[in-house]
Amino acid sequence: MSDDTAKAAEEGALTALQAALSAEHAAVYGYGVVGARIDAARRTEARAAYDAHRARRDALAREVHDRGGKPVAAAAGYALPFTVPDSPAALRLAAELEDRVAGVYSDLVRAAEGGLRATAAEGLREAAVRAVSWRGGSVAFPGLAERAEAASASPAPSA
Repeated sequence: MSDDTAKAAEEGALTALQAALSAEHAAVYGYGVVGARIDAARRTEARAAYDAHRARRDALAREVHDRGGKPVAAAAGYALPFTVPDSPAALRLAAELEDRVAGVYSDLVRAAEGGLRATAAEGLREAAVRAVSWRGGSVAFPGLAERAEAASASPAPSA
């Protein structure tokens, strides 16, 4: 690999790392809303997800720093995709947060190599599993919205 190719690959990985860090910041914020609206029966699960996203956020910030970047800071607030007045809406928000996080980890898997790729794949897997828990069902390609939409829009194969 030439120096220019290696540099471009590292820049691509750093950009994807920053995007994953941004998504984790947003997830931490979003889980604050989820925790405030979720039924007591699922509050422990919401807290565990919140803690997992905080841990991932911190690890990503360290990774960006270790690669010579300045970790992107959290915003003061984030726009939610819909209003969250009650527990059913909080469940939908939690699933949406996990889908969004899975998407950026999917991008990081594509951009990274070695240990970072393995870490990104683990983040993708964890987000997909949490999304299934919140949603009560899975999607065909977690983290790959364009493929999931294409699969659901495709007609069933004929025999």
